[in-house]
Amino acid sequence: MQEDILQATALHVRQVFERDSSGHDWWHIHRVWRNAIAICRHEQADRFVVELAALLHDLDDWKLNPSADGTPAQALAWMQEQGVAAEVREQVREIITHLSFKGAGVVNGIRTLEGRIVQDADRLDAIGAVGIGRAFAYGGHKGRLMHDPEQPPQLHATFEQYQSSEGTTINHFHEKLLLLKNRMNTATGRRIAEERHAFMEAFLAQFHREWDDADH
Repeated sequence: MQEDILQATALHVRQVFERDSSGHDWWHIHRVWRNAIAICRHEQADRFVVELAALLHDLDDWKLNPSADGTPAQALAWMQEQGVAAEVREQVREIITHLSFKGAGVVNGIRTLEGRIVQDADRLDAIGAVGIGRAFAYGGHKGRLMHDPEQPPQLHATFEQYQSSEGTTINHFHEKLLLLKNRMNTATGRRIAEERHAFMEAFLAQFHREWDDADH
């Protein structure tokens, strides 16, 4: 029964996100799903809750749904339609609600082990080579500048500040992506994040080297 629900959910989510061009496409969700399963193997967590939350985590994402009110209404409706138990629906709802990064100064609201696993899985896909590609895809999707050396990064103190920010893609590395390594919840997440973080630092060093060389 659980496997049937997961397969139906994967198919549903794939149909919703298959043509997304913001970096939140089906293959992003698929990577998060696989990352979550891999991390779950090292943790004593409810794998069904982890997999379901990983698959549904972007359905109600505020970045993709400007009218979203913070309630994962689409995810809840889907789970109810699939006959998911009320207790599991509530666990997944809490994970999805608190999953996203909401600003450098905002306290992480994730409370459960299952939530920490899914959050790590999602954050791992925001860093490293894939994370770099996704950052520029999202920046282009939102019509943001790639870089402006006269516009410094901001470490947002509130979700409202972070949500309304229209900073450059390079600033996004300093405002979020470079912060994620030290905010991983699990040992597995921290181990994988080390290499990906180092790759981003090397990329940024090369980017700024080329940017500065263009002045010569």
